[in-house]
Amino acid sequence: MRPFFIVLGLLFSLNGFAQDWEQDYKEALATATAEEKPLILVFSGSDWCPPCKRLSKSILTSEEFISYSSENYVLYNADFPRKKANQLPEALALQNKELAERYNPKGHYPKVLVLNASEEVLGQTGYKKMSPKEYIAVLNSFL
Repeated sequence: MRPFFIVLGLLFSLNGFAQDWEQDYKEALATATAEEKPLILVFSGSDWCPPCKRLSKSILTSEEFISYSSENYVLYNADFPRKKANQLPEALALQNKELAERYNPKGHYPKVLVLNASEEVLGQTGYKKMSPKEYIAVLNSFL
């Protein structure tokens, strides 16, 4: 029984490092407006795009980025998985498709956009081999 509580404790402690990626774009936009924060819109192919995986692993899931983004950004990931096991619910896939038609018509992955509350693109980037601190500086340079 004791190992169960240890595992349970570890799971709850790791959850403290979780990011607040919005599940719905309209909610993300509403939150960005209400909190007066920029919206970081990431186009990714989580299960097929090597640069997307590197961006996620080296930047987006780093403790430094998680900590900074929770205070300064609203995050939305428009993911386009290809594997059948990773397919998104139909409504979410449609929402992401509409966002791609508007903001990523050429299908570049990963593509990271900084938007204001009026949905204007303030700047864009992709994967860059740099530290999370440097990546945050790039995102902030668009503000």
